Amino acid sequence: MKQLSLLGAMALILTLASCAPEPTKKNHQLLTAYKAAQAPTIDGTFTEPIWDRSAWLPLDQLWMGEAYTPRDFSGRYKVAWDEEALYLLVEIRDDSLHDAQPDPLKRYWDDDCVEIFVDEDNSGGEHQFNHNAFAYHVALDGHVVDLAHDQEPRLYDDHVKSARNFLANTKYWELSVKLYPDSYKDGARNKPRKLRLGEQIGFALAYCDNDGSEERENFIGSVEVPGEDKNQGWINADIFGTLELQN
Repeated sequence: MKQLSLLGAMALILTLASCAPEPTKKNHQLLTAYKAAQAPTIDGTFTEPIWDRSAWLPLDQLWMGEAYTPRDFSGRYKVAWDEEALYLLVEIRDDSLHDAQPDPLKRYWDDDCVEIFVDEDNSGGEHQFNHNAFAYHVALDGHVVDLAHDQEPRLYDDHVKSARNFLANTKYWELSVKLYPDSYKDGARNKPRKLRLGEQIGFALAYCDNDGSEERENFIGSVEVPGEDKNQGWINADIFGTLELQN
């Protein structure tokens, strides 16, 4: 009887595994993030050695809006990691900053903001109203917004820490991003997971650029998105690039 029970349990495990959704994402824009021996202090000064070691990556794909000139906008970024978080250094050259919405949950995408797309298991797929992946909108005031399971925006300020520094018309954002698994539940106690050497993470970066209009003029991303509708990152994690964690 014990042997039968064991066989039955194994059959159940195999059945459940066969019913689990298959990853849909094909790796593209494969990038390398190097491990930080010293975690960056998120203060906007980016003086840690890992930032000298990491290469600049372009933020130059027009996802929405009209063509822009380098005088209006240009962007690039660096990325690193340790067991606790991903780390980003984002350089934005912009001739103006716009923050018209006092309520962080209202039209947050129409103000100047950094948007970070993270799929912690690189599985791809739909994530519009679930946490298969996250699309963090990081506002100028530091608030972090994404859509929750109830289809409403919610603050995730404890997921992303940010600091900004200014040099003329150049803005530097230094950020840390904790990773949470697909099982994340809004309103519950959730624990960020540790990052591991050699793993791959779905990742993309974007910037919402507004020079004083009712709506953002441009939405510029880090990943080339095929097709006419390039504003897919907040819905479909398949378009994310792939970030590989290395020493």
